[in-house]
Amino acid sequence: MVRRSWTHWATSRDLISLMVPAHDAGTGLGGRSLGAAQRGGSFVLDPFDAYSSGLVSNPNVIVAGSIGAGKSTVVKMMLDRALERGRRAVVIDPKGEYAELAQSYGVHVVALGSDGWCNPFPSNDRESRDLLRALVASAQGVALKSDQHYVIDEVWQQLESPRPRRVLRALFEVLHSHLASTTSTPERTLALTLYRFIHGDLAGLFDGDEEPMVFAGQLVVLDLSAQWSSNSFSVAALSAIAAAQQIVALDSQLGYLVLDEAWTLLADPHALRWLQGSWKLARAKGISHVLVLHRWSDVAAVGDVGSVQRERAQGLLRECETAWLFRQPPDEAREMAVALGLHHREERYLSALPKGTALVRYGAHRSIVQVRPDGRDNCFIDTDRAMRIPKSDE
Repeated sequence: MVRRSWTHWATSRDLISLMVPAHDAGTGLGGRSLGAAQRGGSFVLDPFDAYSSGLVSNPNVIVAGSIGAGKSTVVKMMLDRALERGRRAVVIDPKGEYAELAQSYGVHVVALGSDGWCNPFPSNDRESRDLLRALVASAQGVALKSDQHYVIDEVWQQLESPRPRRVLRALFEVLHSHLASTTSTPERTLALTLYRFIHGDLAGLFDGDEEPMVFAGQLVVLDLSAQWSSNSFSVAALSAIAAAQQIVALDSQLGYLVLDEAWTLLADPHALRWLQGSWKLARAKGISHVLVLHRWSDVAAVGDVGSVQRERAQGLLRECETAWLFRQPPDEAREMAVALGLHHREERYLSALPKGTALVRYGAHRSIVQVRPDGRDNCFIDTDRAMRIPKSDE
């Protein structure tokens, strides 16, 4: 019995309606292939090259799709090709899924807290205070009041110059005497929050007795799996992202910052607001943020319909000029369409995409891409869970 695999999911007319030309040969960029365009040759897409070529207006990327559709595979392939070209890459890994990629480069995965701590504060004072406000608000779970903003500015001015590496501990030492107060004051509230970073549930992540870790090399994988199931994950991830941005921008190198399970940060209004500000600096800092999203219903749950938080989350997603969109079930495709502003035809075909195939949007352009790992890629992708290229029996 001859078995035949389903390889065609759309006609030429369908592809044209999606703004995918029937002769689509991909981006025209050079480099190692990620797969094959629907009716063309190899498909190559580097966000920095795409930006330099005028294909996109910013280097930020979103990768989305249902479990097993091929998201993690294409992200790891993108990173491998970037590292080959001398770019830098930092991965915020909440579930320990990038260990094989790190191993293939002889890199030790860093588990924050157990392996050491890192300093998330940039050298710029204004950016550091913005981060501190976001961390405090996220840890408290409520927006800062005017008096808390004032206290933060006042305490920050009391830091010695040059600024100490252990910023959070230095701020806590200025305020710790207020813990003895029996009344609630903005100073006491801030001291209690800082206590969590020094002695509480966030201790050891971004403060410690030893010197902070210094990250070298082209690839850094920050393992946050120990914090993944905790209520403090968004705070830990926010600090890790801030530290990662400094790593990526080191020596003015272009680099990737991968945020897996990114919906957890979008759901935190304080982290989201900070992310929105840092997003706009991607071009200036030479950073390509890569958001990896799995369940679009989680994104839809960010804030109420019409709320500032939901609009801000969707705005952040839409500002990603490059999107790898893998297969979604119909209900999730609807949520994706709303979040990204997809055309109704794009929404319809997301549910029909074969496994391992993505609708790739880069600026005003579209390609249907079948992701094809090569022999090198098989060293670090999970072939049991990743997509497999369908083959027809001869």
